[in-house]
Amino acid sequence: MDDISPSSLKTILHSKRANLYYLEHCRVLVNGGRVEYVTDEGKRSLYWNIPIANTTSVLLGTGTSITQAAMRELAKAGVLVGFCGGGGTPLFSANEAEVSAAWFSPQSEYRPTEYLQRWVKLWFDDTRRLEAAKQIQRLRLNRIKDRWIDNRLLRESGFDFDPSLLTKALETCQRGVENAPDVTYLLTEEARLTKQLFKFAARATGYGDFVRSQRNEAGDPANRFLDHGNYLAYGLGATATWVLGLPHGLAVLHGKTRRGGLVFDAADLVKDATILPQAFISAVRGDDEQQFRQACIENLARSESLDFMIDSLKMIADRLGREAP
Repeated sequence: MDDISPSSLKTILHSKRANLYYLEHCRVLVNGGRVEYVTDEGKRSLYWNIPIANTTSVLLGTGTSITQAAMRELAKAGVLVGFCGGGGTPLFSANEAEVSAAWFSPQSEYRPTEYLQRWVKLWFDDTRRLEAAKQIQRLRLNRIKDRWIDNRLLRESGFDFDPSLLTKALETCQRGVENAPDVTYLLTEEARLTKQLFKFAARATGYGDFVRSQRNEAGDPANRFLDHGNYLAYGLGATATWVLGLPHGLAVLHGKTRRGGLVFDAADLVKDATILPQAFISAVRGDDEQQFRQACIENLARSESLDFMIDSLKMIADRLGREAP
């Protein structure tokens, strides 16, 4: 059989790729023409293959290194690479400050600019940019409703809540979104609903009292899992924006001056719907980081979250990025 070059692997749609990798305490290199990561077990080195044709993004955490050859092969296959802190979160304890993962996008000067041109048209128009932010929130609310209510897998995991209370909270937030005069108001509505969702999830799983803390100094498992899972969603968000050729700085919700804001905008579409309930389920179940990560990846793949992100951004660009009649 003829060898397949990494550059030809980009013909596999990113939205159909199944893998997200978070690696720590290992080396990523090219071995025998394959991209692999190497772990040490005693005096032995164990080599594990990374199927780059079926991978969207790779997060490199604590104690990792990567060779120039591996970066070249990953770039040819269209795989995004990000450096982050331990456990998949951006919190570096030595700095006592939150730092975003540094995303390295595959380089290509010949990708179509169709969606970039439309996005720029809406982004420089205050009215259309606000409408784009509202549309992201509408899609987010619908996604939460679809993924939480009548979800058999959640019920089987012991996630038991009153659907009528959730529906009421979503409808209240929907009214706030429609009446929002600016992005600051939208972000306030988003935060208010997320705080309610934390309460619903804690009650649904019997977790007990919960206070969201991104610094997680107390080592609370739900907080730790939320940080970890959100960065998996950010990996998909970075992939979605790269596929469409949209620079991360062209955010519509998380600030016009925040460099990675569009990644956060895209991740908002699925974070509360998919990551949030799993964080509480895994915390109550006593999962370790690897078990939680695997559950999140399976949920994101099963719900076709990357498809949803890409289609949502495309729809917004198509509707709001055309020339005014």
